[in-house]
Amino acid sequence: MADAAALSRVGDGMAGESARDEHADSPVVVVANRLPVDAVTEPDGTVRWQRSPGGLVTALEPFVAGRGGAWVGWSGSAGEAPEPFESGGMSLIPVPLSEDEVDRYYEGMSNASLWPLYHDVVEKPEYHRTWWDTYVQVNKRFADKVVEVAAEGAIVWVHDYQLQLVPALLRQRRPDLTIGFFLHIPFPPYELFTQLPWRSAVVEGLLGADLVGFQRPSAAANFVQLARRLHDLPARGSTIEYDGRTVTARAFPISIDVAAFDQLAASREVVKRAEEIRAELGNPEKIILGVDRLDYTKGIAVRLSALQELLEDGVLSAPETVMVQVATPSRERVEHYVTMRETIEQQVGHINGVFGTLGGPAVHYINQSVPREELAALYRAADVMLVTPYRDGMNLVAKEYVAARGDLGGALVLSEFAGAAAELKQAFLVNPHDIAGVKNQLVRALRLDPAEGAKRMRAMRRHLVRNDLDHWASSFFEALKAQA
Repeated sequence: MADAAALSRVGDGMAGESARDEHADSPVVVVANRLPVDAVTEPDGTVRWQRSPGGLVTALEPFVAGRGGAWVGWSGSAGEAPEPFESGGMSLIPVPLSEDEVDRYYEGMSNASLWPLYHDVVEKPEYHRTWWDTYVQVNKRFADKVVEVAAEGAIVWVHDYQLQLVPALLRQRRPDLTIGFFLHIPFPPYELFTQLPWRSAVVEGLLGADLVGFQRPSAAANFVQLARRLHDLPARGSTIEYDGRTVTARAFPISIDVAAFDQLAASREVVKRAEEIRAELGNPEKIILGVDRLDYTKGIAVRLSALQELLEDGVLSAPETVMVQVATPSRERVEHYVTMRETIEQQVGHINGVFGTLGGPAVHYINQSVPREELAALYRAADVMLVTPYRDGMNLVAKEYVAARGDLGGALVLSEFAGAAAELKQAFLVNPHDIAGVKNQLVRALRLDPAEGAKRMRAMRRHLVRNDLDHWASSFFEALKAQA
């Protein structure tokens, strides 16, 4: 680790005393890599902030704003951070990151070391000491900001793999705080995690929390085992005894705002747009849909291979059956992602070259972000939603598809390695490493009897309504308050 003097210097350029005084009594503080707002530059050059569209913001904003709380995070732009400001009833506390820190902490340690390691080493992780040193520095800077704004006895909720050292850093300086941590991605077993050169420091960082939340019970069990084996700590069930405290590790599966998405998808505009989409695609008999961030964990090539083989086998034909694949650009400065995008584009080109017709391609590939309304219309138009990640903490696309199908139409084909598979049990579950199995389940879904399909969809929707985004946030928050 960098020495204490070096770490203390990273706070240079933060907001001054007046800003600290103004925001220094927040009873609830959320800490995440990003702020809940995005900067938008107007034509005249002025910058305004608009609410980010992500589910995390939707879930946490009522808890933070309703309690006069603060949100600590990066603005998304390298360089000096804006002064703290108010938005949506929250105090927003920006954390500055330089270009070099974005490269080492975010794109390096977070997304080229931890992300592939935590996703079952689908891609080989890279480990560099300079990345780790910067990760430590940035985590300390986030912790410094929280120390400045958290009221005595405040509840602090830290989020995700970019900030795993923050709980212990806070515990050292503010033992009065109640600290929760939630990991949105998978947490690997002992055999994989121990590859990490800084494994002990990460575990110690997380043990600074009172409550450590995961998507799945198996991830919580992995963490307890690591604490027991790496640090020889007494543990029983979901609790770990550490430094005179009890640390609890539990699963809190994240969800979506089911009612809002259901309402959007049932709106006249979206239903009409779904009909237009089918017409624009040539009114095929069946539409298969994939919606993903362009990431090697998502298994996009798997579903393209399955479709190609079904077309080659004559089981499916185009343009009677078409696929729409939305692949939102992601981490385009990272070499793995550039190579993967080129490979997928070549695969799409090959399928369309062999099986496309004058009437249209077999695969409609969209490599751009899609507005929420258009996404809801695609969900309503699709006969089969194909979700095939090699590993996913949850996968909210699968849940959005189910929430969008108030008409009880459609079918979901879902990787058993997505966290959502444990909840959406009426989906057609697949092993993405087994192409033959993916093909068989895809054909079953395409040929599904409408009555059986409606029964499956109704059961999945019933589960989502009971376990929506508000349920996730409130259950974690209540469990954290109980630790105080």
